[in-house]
Amino acid sequence: MTPPRRPLVEMPLRVRYHECDGQGIVFNAHYLAYVDMASFEVEKALFGSHEAFLATGIDVVVAESNLRYRAPCRYDDDLVVSVFLAHLGTTSMVYESEIRRGGKLTTEAKIRYVFIDPVTLRKTEPPVAVRDVYAAHLPAPTAP
Repeated sequence: MTPPRRPLVEMPLRVRYHECDGQGIVFNAHYLAYVDMASFEVEKALFGSHEAFLATGIDVVVAESNLRYRAPCRYDDDLVVSVFLAHLGTTSMVYESEIRRGGKLTTEAKIRYVFIDPVTLRKTEPPVAVRDVYAAHLPAPTAP
């Protein structure tokens, strides 16, 4: 039996009124904002702060995003955004996120980040120390 995945972070948030559309449901783009906010919480958890992460000489940019909506979220809902490291490549990584309300899955997100040199803005490999921090949080390989 595969052990359950452990999130890098679990970020609570409450839906604010202005995040909802005319139908009273969170406007779709805000879900990406929620996931982005949680990615900064990952940097804080792993490196101490966003500034400390940048001090390693690396930054990340979003290269691809995918959202799957399972159930609507509404004003004043208490949500939890969980972030999992799904893949670590040579110059990129993939976070999988889940947004839950009271334990019920409402939204799934998959975001691919590319490591960049903050001066040239070109993709690059992260320093070994940065890679090691992330690699420690990769899911365990599954047995065949």
